[in-house]
Amino acid sequence: QLQLVESGGGLVQPGGSLRLSCAASGGTLDYYAIGWFRQAPGKEREGVSCISIYDGATTYADSVKGRFTITKDNAKNTVYLQIDNLKPEDTAIYYCAAGANHRIPTLQAMCHLANGVDYWGKGTLVTISS
Repeated sequence: QLQLVESGGGLVQPGGSLRLSCAASGGTLDYYAIGWFRQAPGKEREGVSCISIYDGATTYADSVKGRFTITKDNAKNTVYLQIDNLKPEDTAIYYCAAGANHRIPTLQAMCHLANGVDYWGKGTLVTISS
């Protein structure tokens, strides 16, 4: 059973940066794709970025392209989300999720609809405010 733990959230001023971490235990991420999703108060969950651990392929939501960067550290079984030029509309709880490679239809489908996601972390709160 894979466990995912997010960290790195906090209160940041607009224009600042954060690096979120998603640490996995209970199994290797080698056979998974990992996604970052967020949910703002009163809004639906949004997939922001996903990465294939196998080949490093990435995908981003249009709303975050150019500001968000997803990376992986296979040795640490961890995926990171670097967020730059933070905006108030980035305020949300950020969750990481894992989908087994053989279960996700495409990386884009996993990121857009959470198709194939089997495991979720509990989330980390990101608040952007001056």
